[in-house]
Amino acid sequence: MRKNSIKNIRINSEVQRELSSIIRTEVKDPRIHPMTSVVAVEVAPDLKYCKAYISVLGDEAAAKETLEGLRNAVGYIRSALARSVNLRNTPEITFILDQSIEYGVHMTRLIDDVVGAGTSEEAGEGESGGPEDGGEEDEIPGA
Repeated sequence: MRKNSIKNIRINSEVQRELSSIIRTEVKDPRIHPMTSVVAVEVAPDLKYCKAYISVLGDEAAAKETLEGLRNAVGYIRSALARSVNLRNTPEITFILDQSIEYGVHMTRLIDDVVGAGTSEEAGEGESGGPEDGGEEDEIPGA
């Protein structure tokens, strides 16, 4: 089976869905943050290994604790995955911290700050050039 075959893509999405469900509902470790999501899963073509990219919405300490909790519960997670997904081999799971969601939230805040600063400057410029100051007023035909 090739890495990007349709079968491998389907297996990746099924394993991602089941891992997300197992982490959300079955794992009871208090170190695992409630805002933990499985961003992506890459299962090797021979179904022996699996990389699960995990994102934690919170501070860095919560992310480290969540990753440690998941690594300690990997045996239980793997057995629960074997029960829910019918594969020839149940892959060994490696959890990798993915901070793309946090990066996206950070970039959105930066963009909002820049846009917010730009609109306040534009509002200040618009007050001095109005029709009451002798500026020309744009008329809309038919209005």
